[in-house]
Amino acid sequence: MAYEIDLKRFTQLIHSTFPSGVVSDWKGSIVSAMTIYLRSIPHQRCLTHVVREAKRYLPKYSPFEATRELRHIARSLIHIKTKQEKWRWMGQLIRWEHIFGHMLKERTKGGDTKKKWWYTHGNIRAGWRLLTQTYDPFFEYLNHPYIPHSINSLEGVNSQIKTKLANHRGMKTKQQVSFLFWYLTFTRATSKQDLKKLWDRWKLMKKSDSATIYVT
Repeated sequence: MAYEIDLKRFTQLIHSTFPSGVVSDWKGSIVSAMTIYLRSIPHQRCLTHVVREAKRYLPKYSPFEATRELRHIARSLIHIKTKQEKWRWMGQLIRWEHIFGHMLKERTKGGDTKKKWWYTHGNIRAGWRLLTQTYDPFFEYLNHPYIPHSINSLEGVNSQIKTKLANHRGMKTKQQVSFLFWYLTFTRATSKQDLKKLWDRWKLMKKSDSATIYVT
């Protein structure tokens, strides 16, 4: 609910100037708020979070080859840079299902327990659903090159942002929004190539009045 309130206030501040994209960890409240307020813009799911969650389901030293293979596929997700690589990655999922798909349906009978049965390989099923249930948001960055595929680089800057805002308590809300946008923008520009991309993007923004939001 807090995300929805903050995003509603944000959309009121920017009025008709919509961002060109959003990157988030795909929490339910964020997805819901985006659907309500910013439905028309691309919403990239953070691939670092996806891989991290997949690793929890698929341990590195599992005795099952299926688990180790699916973990390897999940880890490669973060390295996809082209649409061709995307299709090859999806082909790996199809191949995995062809070889190990039967494990997704295996059941264990409950015997004397209260549950009559359960899926034998629950973690494999969870990892498989994570990678296949809604994979379209994984690849928005391939169609929109100015949207990154991860918010990992921003997770450590929240405390810095709080300090910066505390040092400038006199700023009004609109000024804070503008300050944070440019602060996050320039802290990500670490090379001349980044600065050139930033300058090119700024010129496009002047035409379309758009920007990219990062939601953590």
